Amino acid sequence: MKVIICGAGQVGWQIARHLSGERNDVTVVDNNPELVHRATDTLDVQGITGFASYPDVLERAGAQDADMLIAATHSDEVNMVTCQVAHSIFTVPRKIARLRAQSYLSAVRADLYRRDHLPIDVVISPEREVAEAALRRLRAPEAFDVEEFMDGQAQFIGLSLDADCPVLDTPLRQLSELFSTLRAVVVGVRRPGGRLFAPEPRDQLKAGDQIYVLCNSEDLTRTREIFGKTVRRQERVVIIGGGNVGLAVAQALEAAPERIRAKMIERSRKSAERAAEALVRTIVLSGDGLDIEILREAGIERADAVLTVTDDDKTNMLAAVRAKAAGCDKTIALINDPTLVPLLGTLGIDAYVNPRQTTVSSILRHVRHGRVRNVYSVGDAEAEVIEAQVLSTSPMAGRLIREIEFPEGALVGAIQKEDGRVNRPDGSTRIEEGDVVAIFALSPDVPEVERLLQVQVDFF
Repeated sequence: MKVIICGAGQVGWQIARHLSGERNDVTVVDNNPELVHRATDTLDVQGITGFASYPDVLERAGAQDADMLIAATHSDEVNMVTCQVAHSIFTVPRKIARLRAQSYLSAVRADLYRRDHLPIDVVISPEREVAEAALRRLRAPEAFDVEEFMDGQAQFIGLSLDADCPVLDTPLRQLSELFSTLRAVVVGVRRPGGRLFAPEPRDQLKAGDQIYVLCNSEDLTRTREIFGKTVRRQERVVIIGGGNVGLAVAQALEAAPERIRAKMIERSRKSAERAAEALVRTIVLSGDGLDIEILREAGIERADAVLTVTDDDKTNMLAAVRAKAAGCDKTIALINDPTLVPLLGTLGIDAYVNPRQTTVSSILRHVRHGRVRNVYSVGDAEAEVIEAQVLSTSPMAGRLIREIEFPEGALVGAIQKEDGRVNRPDGSTRIEEGDVVAIFALSPDVPEVERLLQVQVDFF
């Protein structure tokens, strides 16, 4: 597959890293020569320096025979014009654009643009993706990572194990025997200060480990309890930051079937007024989220969770720390810079949302078209969870899991049969054509997993 990625920032670089690692023909375009050089020096990609919306630049990038174009520059207008040029001049079959401005997104959702007038096949909204990720964190505040698979019937969660976890120092094989009816599989483990790996049945869990689990949604509560996590209902939430992300989260909480009392703190008076006009039940306070008096006015000591989603990472971290010190039970911070993530545990911040990670996952979901139904990027692009339907041509079809030569860094975490049930797979499980599988794979092993899946790509 030949792909042109316009924009070599964090999102563009990560997408290029994923696709080039899977032996695709990738060309990166950016008007910043330093970013282009970084991509070509560290990845197996070609680089073009220039403005992505210029026809001659796209021609140099090979748009005349490209299969896909991903427009992920920092400008909505450049992304839209780039897709238009790619469509009108080069007839690129599939075009994906990242758009941030709510005005554009509202028009797209309302279908005000005709397909031939705005030829974008998929619109990715970072703010919307981040808001959805933040909501998942709020619904499972004891987890540091949460994602849904198989139409919500399977959950992928990340849990940090404390010293009082009741299943420490027990081989995973023995855990499967002890909890034989639990439909859950530990698919990834990260030791303190160490790398992420796919565990073997003889491996034991240790205090301080961060584990990733794929489980049936019906067994989510039991899974969390087995790993020592108390499940509390979220009734009071404080949101610090009233921008697009904070507003989207508050609106979703108001629309949720469960009754949640939300309060919002926004430093900008103009943004606070805009949020107050858009919200019905949420109380909006104008003030600094780092001000302890404002936090007390919001009832931070009685809050079940605080979500800090301003546009500054350090503010989000400090506000989360201050909220924790003031008595808030769970803290969730929006973090753009992945190098800050290792500090969160030391600071006592329970979970985080990474906009780059959510945007990359969303784009990959649409890049891997055809039989791939969902893709989630884990950590700093260290691994992926791939949900796909098994084809008749797949080497897996008709074979027991123990007979399939999976790479060392890959594990099948869940399998959905034709009757719709999501089961826990083991070595004796037979994978049939039409089954839907969720596979955890370390990044170097993703190409081999896709070969096993015999992924079909459909651009139309």
